[in-house]
Amino acid sequence: MPDTQILLVEDDRELCSLVARGLREEGFDVMVAVTGTDAIQRVSSRPPDALIIDIGLPDADGRDLCQALRARGCQTPVLFLTARDALTDRISGFRAGGDDYLVKPFELAELAARMHALVKRAGTEQVSEHAGLTLDPTTYEITADDTQAALTPTEFRLIATLADRSGAVVSRRELVRAAWPDGAVVHDNTLDVYIARLRRKLAGLPGDRRIITVHGVGYRLP
Repeated sequence: MPDTQILLVEDDRELCSLVARGLREEGFDVMVAVTGTDAIQRVSSRPPDALIIDIGLPDADGRDLCQALRARGCQTPVLFLTARDALTDRISGFRAGGDDYLVKPFELAELAARMHALVKRAGTEQVSEHAGLTLDPTTYEITADDTQAALTPTEFRLIATLADRSGAVVSRRELVRAAWPDGAVVHDNTLDVYIARLRRKLAGLPGDRRIITVHGVGYRLP
């Protein structure tokens, strides 16, 4: 994966150097930023293939940085690094648009494996059409009747899984497996948060496109 570029946003210079070296040994092309401001400038000039963002940055909360990047149209997969392991912290990271979450201290091998999985899941598949929706995995956009909605990579993987099996019930376990990297800690309410976000975005598209809850089982897209 020599052409895969990662932007590492971490203000602890010792940790940053260690992580960057480890990821380069795994074949990634690693850029480094130590502040949120620097990260925004780097992403604006050239969006990377994936982002690793420390939540505790000197000039910003990493979750706020992620939301700012999403608002600018950056749909690059994001993995958060944090010293906080509380459920509320993990959920807030996913709500901010993050795709994965790793708690310090961590093993470099696990971080590298998660990054490989994130980049692989982001993929470069072809545009497809399902259930009256056009799905573009290179831009993470869905289109209905010439109206577009931008999704995060995780949101895109969820709707793509539902659309691919339109009319059938997709279990919660299957959706988690499709949308998050192997080993990610994903609680029931985390999936619910993402489904709620998808419902709001679908509501902004023409037509009656709804994600139906099948209680105790999962969801389906008519």
